[in-house]
Amino acid sequence: MEHTRILAPVDGTVVSRNMDVGQTVAASFSAPTIFLIAQDLTKMQVDTNVDESDVGRVRLGQQANFSVDAYPGVVFPGVVTQIRQAAINVQNVITYDVVVQVSNPDLKLFPGMTANVRILTDRLSGVLKIPNAALRFRPADAMQTQRGPRGPGQSKGMPQVQTVYVLDDHGQPAPARVKLGIGDGNFVAVVSGLTEGQQVVVGTASKSGPSGTAPGQNFKGGPRF
Repeated sequence: MEHTRILAPVDGTVVSRNMDVGQTVAASFSAPTIFLIAQDLTKMQVDTNVDESDVGRVRLGQQANFSVDAYPGVVFPGVVTQIRQAAINVQNVITYDVVVQVSNPDLKLFPGMTANVRILTDRLSGVLKIPNAALRFRPADAMQTQRGPRGPGQSKGMPQVQTVYVLDDHGQPAPARVKLGIGDGNFVAVVSGLTEGQQVVVGTASKSGPSGTAPGQNFKGGPRF
């Protein structure tokens, strides 16, 4: 063996070593893995788990971005290159593997990192939007006790028409029926039911201090996307 040369099958970077010098390698039907080699770390992919209720809106070529815990505040761009059809079942929760291709020229990203991924499935411009907190707000004396959803695309079977509360001429919450569009988890587009400049209530404030928003800080509906 001292005259034997063992060469790597490809050029690359050794990611892990499973054997130590002097360790005995047991012979078996399958050859043991001695090294794990990454051929090109400047081109990587992120394997995402997309819920079955959302995977129908994912398409090849869509833009994506993600963050990792190693670099807080840094957003990395990517592109959807594969939508794998094999279901992943974890405790009766079905997800699908969507592969996002990523460029890593400065080698900041390492194999095995955990990523929080957002895939851009739709885009609107020049529309009104309100925060999701406005969908959850209900006055104490309101008859409705319906719990507001998290936002379009994030709650299965969410109705497109919701009730929000705006300030009337006397500064009191008044219900308004609005038709909703797409959302990103924080804000939701308003198709109809509100006009730009209306004040939408997102919380209440007690005498001892704010429990939702501070006095005079009711969110104004009407900012643009």
